[in-house]
Amino acid sequence: MKRLTVPAAALLLLLPTQLPWWLDLASPLGGEPLPVAGARVVRGTIGRRDTLASALARFASPLAVARVVEAARPIYDLARLSVGRPFGLVLGPDGLVRAFSYGIDELRTVHVVRRGDAFEAELTTRAYETKTAVVTGVIEQTLFGAVEASGETDQLALDLADVFAWDVDFNSEVQRGDSFRVVVERLCLDGRVARNGRLLAAELVRGGRVLHAVRHEGAAGTGYYDAEGRPLRKAFLRSPLRFTRISSRFTGSRFHPILRVTRAHLGVDYAAPVGTPVHAASGGVVLAAGWAGGYGKTVRLRHANGFETLYGHLSRIAVRAGQRVAQGDEIGAVGSTGLSTGPHLDYRMARNGQFVDPLRVQLPPAEPIASGERAAFLAESSRLLTLMAPLATSVRVARAR
Repeated sequence: MKRLTVPAAALLLLLPTQLPWWLDLASPLGGEPLPVAGARVVRGTIGRRDTLASALARFASPLAVARVVEAARPIYDLARLSVGRPFGLVLGPDGLVRAFSYGIDELRTVHVVRRGDAFEAELTTRAYETKTAVVTGVIEQTLFGAVEASGETDQLALDLADVFAWDVDFNSEVQRGDSFRVVVERLCLDGRVARNGRLLAAELVRGGRVLHAVRHEGAAGTGYYDAEGRPLRKAFLRSPLRFTRISSRFTGSRFHPILRVTRAHLGVDYAAPVGTPVHAASGGVVLAAGWAGGYGKTVRLRHANGFETLYGHLSRIAVRAGQRVAQGDEIGAVGSTGLSTGPHLDYRMARNGQFVDPLRVQLPPAEPIASGERAAFLAESSRLLTLMAPLATSVRVARAR
């Protein structure tokens, strides 16, 4: 095997005795296997600012490349190339292009094969093999650290936080020694894990409290429920920020660092870098979006049942007055506008015109799982939660440091 250095595209030139599976271009089109004696196979990846012509410039004429592009056009536009995606080219002993393939993504490949004087093209697709795995972790400092120590990516931490977002404020309510277990899908290709799929079930142990979540797809849509079929989703998120820390709590008496006076602080301050996305704690209508005195750039939302929320000191605003937003929509970003000594979000909640502590207020419940789906859900819930039992052999345990 000889490695060639070519501008923009990374290429490998092979003299094969057998074509690799992703370059087996004849079979998808139903023809005879390509003769490989004396043939050359060029494999590579698309580089930055590459076109197909530039990627293949050393191996195929512009006319040949144009014919390949034209043959593929009805099924895929080869002008839409993505950096890092693999391609392959088979050249006959006469130097003519015999076949070409381009991996659009993990599952789709476009194949172009010469048949006499013409080129034919086809799009082939594969399917993931789905398996399940159980991952556990013990939190020493952060959920991210525990997930990383278990060998997983940050996405699993984000998914886990999203599942329990209505019951746990991961900014303030997770402590050292808390633990998690999750049942997650593994999407596999060629015997290797390509990525994680859906988070099917989770357990979060926080102090003496154990929370369970089971994914369910029913007539009302997809959601997560506890082991008894009660929905985790509630009217309000516990926090409008995903991961940060509380710098000041709801109190009737606090010394204001700028005004130099003691007065009530009727909200919760979340310290976070400028630009951190701020999400609507609940669905509702934007009452105001603009400058609001000491709050600086501010968004106010009106929700059902007499609730309102306020988001102050924003660096930017992503909504306008009168707009309807859904729970979790991005409405702005953390900043330090108005009377602020540093980047943070001033988050406030009012009920029937009176400010309440967002961390302590009793939030309205959501509807339980439909009665007609309850038996099937309970059976699936039992199966998934059994997978997370401490003695399960597939569990990987890690302590984050």
